[in-house]
Amino acid sequence: MSQEGNGEPQQQEQAQQEQSQSSPRGIEALKAHVLEHKVDTALWATRALTLVFCISYLIPIFGNPYSSYQKVLVSNAATSALRLHQRIPSVQLTREFFLQLLMEDSAHYLLYSIIFMYTASITMVLAPIFLFALLHFASYTLSLLDVIGQNNALGSRFLISLVEFQHRNILRAAAFVEIFLMPLCVVSLFLGRVSLITPFVYYRFLLLRYSSRRNPYTRNMFHELRMTAEYTVNKPGIPAFLRNAVNRAIVFISGLAPAVVAQ
Repeated sequence: MSQEGNGEPQQQEQAQQEQSQSSPRGIEALKAHVLEHKVDTALWATRALTLVFCISYLIPIFGNPYSSYQKVLVSNAATSALRLHQRIPSVQLTREFFLQLLMEDSAHYLLYSIIFMYTASITMVLAPIFLFALLHFASYTLSLLDVIGQNNALGSRFLISLVEFQHRNILRAAAFVEIFLMPLCVVSLFLGRVSLITPFVYYRFLLLRYSSRRNPYTRNMFHELRMTAEYTVNKPGIPAFLRNAVNRAIVFISGLAPAVVAQ
């Protein structure tokens, strides 16, 4: 999945609008666009499938919900692999290549799909996948509508609103779920819903998300949660034992955070 975040859909839309004045429109233009941007179109299709399978899981009218859950993870893995191929087209068996691979957000969510592929279904796991797929599907749909000259339709205005005005809220919501999946994995371990290795591998995933160069929202959300917790427990009337427990938890969690290189 293309989980790179900060403002990318907006930048794509602005570039597309600048080119729209002189570009040919209609079905023939759409065909030419698809042939010229095969990987981008394939990403759009896999994201559409992701959305369909998510809805099928939540509203199991047709088929088995667990089957839909698995299909969401598979389509997300396909999206992530395609996006990773775009970002790093050549494979090299070197340490530098592996380190570069781990810095890519698409590699993070390829790992995310693998982590939960063979566990019991956990609805919250699908939330970040759905949100990222929705955001980037809407962004590229605007590109296709612009190609065929339908960017002023009612549906287009809704997509523009989603991409321009809600993309930060969507990314913040995805980051929030990423963080709270960590304690949920621990609880699920004791409930027998995940394997012993799942919380440890997910912790590594969360470290990668925290260190992301292209999407700072997980790191920012940790900071927001810390500020909120500190503000809440320092209010008058909060018992001292609760304040001390929360402060110790904050110190412990902050100590687990990796060092982040300034960009």
